[in-house]
Amino acid sequence: MEESVIYQDIIAKGELKVILRQIKRRFGELPSNTLSQVRGLSVEQLEELGFALLEFQSEEDLRKWLDK
Repeated sequence: MEESVIYQDIIAKGELKVILRQIKRRFGELPSNTLSQVRGLSVEQLEELGFALLEFQSEEDLRKWLDK
């Protein structure tokens, strides 16, 4: 089941929702282009971003991370 496409899609949507909520709480509303970059990340990248968010001090840190 964990390998099914539907299961993976549900997991990805859930991870994206959590990350977007964390970003909004930390930095407030962000430009749509930044949000689009986040929405385009893979599940693995979203997991990495989740950990990296703990270290970010500013929205600029997020932008730098997304641009790497």
